[in-house]
Amino acid sequence: MGAQLRVYKRRIQAVTATKKITKAMEMIAASRIVKAQRKVAASMPYATELTRAVTAVATGSNTSHPLTTEAESPVRAAVLLLTSDRGLAGGYSSNAIKAAERLRERLAAEGKEVDTYIVGRKGVAYYGFRERKVSDSWTGFTDSPEYSDAKKIAEPLIEAIQKDTAEGGVDELHIVFTEFVSMMTQNAVDGRMLPLSLDKVAEESAGKDEILPLFDFEPSAEDVLDALLPRYVESRIYNALLQAAASEHAARRRAMKSATDNAGDLIKSLSRLANAARQAEITQEISEIVGGAGALADASAGSDK
Repeated sequence: MGAQLRVYKRRIQAVTATKKITKAMEMIAASRIVKAQRKVAASMPYATELTRAVTAVATGSNTSHPLTTEAESPVRAAVLLLTSDRGLAGGYSSNAIKAAERLRERLAAEGKEVDTYIVGRKGVAYYGFRERKVSDSWTGFTDSPEYSDAKKIAEPLIEAIQKDTAEGGVDELHIVFTEFVSMMTQNAVDGRMLPLSLDKVAEESAGKDEILPLFDFEPSAEDVLDALLPRYVESRIYNALLQAAASEHAARRRAMKSATDNAGDLIKSLSRLANAARQAEITQEISEIVGGAGALADASAGSDK
């Protein structure tokens, strides 16, 4: 076997092994998407009703609270960025990072300092490589988050929103994550968690023909908001984590399918090249045999004379 043909054979074997790996990863990601979608759907009713409860307290009282009251002149904002722990998911993490960069620029243009909190090794590596300050970070659970992870993330954010800015606190909490729209579409989005925009909630509730009840708050509206604050932040973060996980699996499935298809095309191309090299080798061998036979015939004819 010629040297060129051996090279093609080795490359075909290597690409075939890679194709098996990417196909297996595609199937694993596809199986995890369904589970992640179910978790997202299961978390939505709780988050919706909790938002309604916060809105009811805020609209039914005149209490000033970090959950619903905007600062007159906000000077600092916290941004929570959700990325992945692992790669091989196409542009999933890079799109979220780009969305966070756009949000940072917008907040800076408004004259606000930005404290960054990051979930996922990809985001941590991005900021670490550029030597940017990160207030806090969490890794190791992005593909299958639990509510306990959301609580762990929410603690320093709640503490920051409750502090005065002179003591290192923040006036606003923002979150950047990848919203799961469908198996083929996932969008990197940003949103403000706190203070809660009552006007936006009212717009979302408009057209539902709901009659809102009147409430009495015990012991007080402020105490109720204090109790709802951590629950609200945790539920928003948990829902974002679940959507991000579903988006990550969908992006990885799409990336691995593309890699598998490309590997198949490369194998076909290499096989054609290997066949052409083999045919050229066979043609050369036939030519050498025919040439040798002709030389022997000529030699035999010369000796007979």
